[in-house]
Amino acid sequence: MLTEINFDGIVGPSHNYAGLSHGNLASTRNFGRVSRPRDAALQGLAKMRLNLELGLVQGWFMPQDRPDEAWLARLGTDMAQATPELRYAAMSASSMWAANAATVSPAPDTVDGRCHLTPANLVTMPHRSHEWPGTLAQLRLAFANADHFAIHDPVPPPFGDEGAANHMRFCAEHDSAGVEVFVYGMGGAPFPARQHREASAAVARLHGLDPERTILARQSDEAIAAGAFHNDVVAVANEYVLFAHEQAFADREDLYAALRSRLPELVVIEVPASSVSLADTIASYLFNAQLVTLPGGGMALILPGEARATPSVWAWLEQMVGGNGPIRELHVADLRESMANGGGPACLRLRVVADPTSIDPRFLVSPDRLDLAEQIVSQHWPEEIAPHDLARPALWQTVRSARNALLDGLSLTELAD
Repeated sequence: MLTEINFDGIVGPSHNYAGLSHGNLASTRNFGRVSRPRDAALQGLAKMRLNLELGLVQGWFMPQDRPDEAWLARLGTDMAQATPELRYAAMSASSMWAANAATVSPAPDTVDGRCHLTPANLVTMPHRSHEWPGTLAQLRLAFANADHFAIHDPVPPPFGDEGAANHMRFCAEHDSAGVEVFVYGMGGAPFPARQHREASAAVARLHGLDPERTILARQSDEAIAAGAFHNDVVAVANEYVLFAHEQAFADREDLYAALRSRLPELVVIEVPASSVSLADTIASYLFNAQLVTLPGGGMALILPGEARATPSVWAWLEQMVGGNGPIRELHVADLRESMANGGGPACLRLRVVADPTSIDPRFLVSPDRLDLAEQIVSQHWPEEIAPHDLARPALWQTVRSARNALLDGLSLTELAD
């Protein structure tokens, strides 16, 4: 039976605030702060537990090997000799944001009736550009059943692909045929557009999507300039619902019309700029919530604590759920460590519509497996990392040992360094 599964990235033991992500306002603002990797990972695991308690199916991806010495070797250096910028990039824990891991097209949408996954190349940001080999290894392990899944290589450079953070799927129900929307950017000075139109079109072709049920939509320059470095900072979709900011798209009326012509039951919940500004939107990560269908019916938003702490945002949300719309519940997760680096609830997860029995069970989450992961994280993850700590060989070893302890405990040693 096809169902939606949220695969969250476990926050890695090298989680730090090195300010690597140009255009990500939180990442830049918190450069130089002391991070708390143990708290970050436990907060992420607590969000997974919340999803389970809501009756949702939950999966996870493992942290990648850090420091990435193989990547540094290809650059002719190593951790001891690398510039601070390259050293920071080699220690990045950004693979925790699984929304950037890949783009996923479920079986009902594809020509061969399999779920297709393409890892994102993430070439726009050096610290993320070396994630895809580790992502590909996990995808091939978790979704190894070739009767159900097709795993592609990433789109080649120079075409930047940022994965599901710039992809939305609309459908009557998760297991029915959908309309897939790929959101690309053209620029938002002074920040780069990370998702290229050519990359989006390539993924659609690789996945064998019906061109009549595939839409390429442009993100607004205003949203990018305001700090919406991915579409999922200003819009989120679930089944027949689009929840978006008024300024999310360059040609929003054309997009809405194209969607309605393909999915007449579409419901657009648009937040006007007069109620919630782009600045408040991005500070609160209102649209980086997980919009999910509850087993008992209706939909819920899983929001970061910052949304509740932003008066304009919380007032609008309370008014919305007080009406008769499809979104009936608000749930708040404490993700302060992730949010301080520019990643909210939706950043941390990759949505896959599939039969859970077709997936390697080691990548599926249960309360007992969450208990085990929390024990390992509490024992092995560093409590704090300051930027200058990233130059210490002792930390490099601690980070690698912590990850290996997790892989060993979860019986995923094929991924060990």
